[in-house]
Amino acid sequence: MMPAEARRLDPPALRKGELGEALVAHMNELTFARHGDLALGNAAANLPALAADRSLRQLRRAAPGIGRGATAVVIAAGPSVRKHDHARQLVEAGYEGAVVAAESSLYYCLSRGLVPDVVVTVDPTRPIVRWFGDPELSDAEIRDNDYFRRQDLADAFKREREVNDELLELVNRHAPDIKLAISTSAHPDVVARCWQAGFQMYWWNPMYDDPADPAGVTARLVRDNGLPAVNAGGNVGTTAWMVAQAALGKDTVALTGIDFGYYAGTPYERTQYYKEIVDLVGEDRVESVIMRIFNPHYDAEFLTDPAYRWFRDSFLELARDARCRTLNCTEGGTLFGEGVEVKSLARFLADDVEPDALNTDAQTVR
Repeated sequence: MMPAEARRLDPPALRKGELGEALVAHMNELTFARHGDLALGNAAANLPALAADRSLRQLRRAAPGIGRGATAVVIAAGPSVRKHDHARQLVEAGYEGAVVAAESSLYYCLSRGLVPDVVVTVDPTRPIVRWFGDPELSDAEIRDNDYFRRQDLADAFKREREVNDELLELVNRHAPDIKLAISTSAHPDVVARCWQAGFQMYWWNPMYDDPADPAGVTARLVRDNGLPAVNAGGNVGTTAWMVAQAALGKDTVALTGIDFGYYAGTPYERTQYYKEIVDLVGEDRVESVIMRIFNPHYDAEFLTDPAYRWFRDSFLELARDARCRTLNCTEGGTLFGEGVEVKSLARFLADDVEPDALNTDAQTVR
């Protein structure tokens, strides 16, 4: 349901992005209203699997053996990763620090010879299994769900059947060497696929509300399953950054693919939340929801929507209090501000990575 503040706006008077700005303040409650019951139901269904696996606390104990040196690189699936091909840059530089990837960037990484140390997944919906290769992918699913071929974030997935077959093979080959930081909210089909592939699984609870409130959802989950709660910032990219700095304890974390937006000129229908926006406000008011942010570091304007704007604002709030140094090496997008330094990935590799974390004799596969 649209918040009252947004409903009161007079549609003819709306400027570009005005309704989007009104919606940003309500994204937390809108997101929980949309997926909260599913996420909590998944957590209950996943209890037997939790007992057989590890806690994210154990990943922290294993952290000294993950990646050389004190740096980590996060790879998310924003459109900039294809534009700048950050995975290939890391492979060619012989980067041997920790690599933490969002599950949505797993195909991108593996298809370029980069095997992440840690992969992160948080979304509670069933289609997320596609990021790991879906053994049960049907023609009907491809026909009826255009999420993967429509949006600008996953261009390769337009070849849906071919890419799914590639992913099945790549994930089955590399999963035993990858640690998976998996949310209790993950769909049981995602859990089953990751079990089958052989990931080393480390569980955690998303922070739905104040964990200090004993009557809250988060506190109840922690009591039920004994797992730590993580402030995921509402998205998998922010969670990957949290894992890199809080679980792995890295001093410097470089971000790639954290666009929290789209390049100017991207058709609205190719943005990730287009259908949700249409469902919420109608197709004739999409222009009032899409916002524009000028990035002075690149002298360019980027598009964003209420969800990504909320993710951006939440990330900046977290980054201001973080113990790590955060470098945004995305080379585009909307994430800049206090607590986040902006530089290219090439400069990060030249300036911030210890020499023993760069293997100049690196092959095409880590």
